[in-house]
Amino acid sequence: MADSPEVIEAREKANDKTYFAEIIKTNPTLIEWANAEIRDDKEIMLKAVGIDGGVLEFASDRLKDDKDVLLKSVSQAGWTCCYASDRLKDDKDVLLAASKVDGQALYFASQTLRDDKDVVLAAVTKKPIILKYASFRLRDDKDIALVAVSKAKKKVIEYISPRLRDDEEIKALLTEE
Repeated sequence: MADSPEVIEAREKANDKTYFAEIIKTNPTLIEWANAEIRDDKEIMLKAVGIDGGVLEFASDRLKDDKDVLLKSVSQAGWTCCYASDRLKDDKDVLLAASKVDGQALYFASQTLRDDKDVVLAAVTKKPIILKYASFRLRDDKDIALVAVSKAKKKVIEYISPRLRDDEEIKALLTEE
């Protein structure tokens, strides 16, 4: 498939910071064709990820380790925490913001944050089945189990602790229609 006229123009202007500062306002995905220096420009990338969080993929490694850029991106598209540096995958603010938008974010969280009740609760509220990536300790947390079971019933029962599977309140939720 041939490149679109917009992509051809972006490739031709790969070194033109002014062009990218403007074009990202209407077509942020074109940032992919910018040179490394432009993709490392915090101001430009903040604007781009604010419109389309997915363009975080094209940010420099330095900006994938910048909390401001990550928070802007995950607040728009939670799943983009997958592009975060390891340091920021262990940052509660970033993963909590991501999980509030998209429960799938828990999949990318550090082991520490998979054991953080706030992060796991936010993730399970958005996507109950993501409970399978929570720590065993939190799979045994009744508050979290109640949220997951109330939203997804039998789809999540295998991921809560055996002790909670026998809990009367959990059993009652499972039999509700």
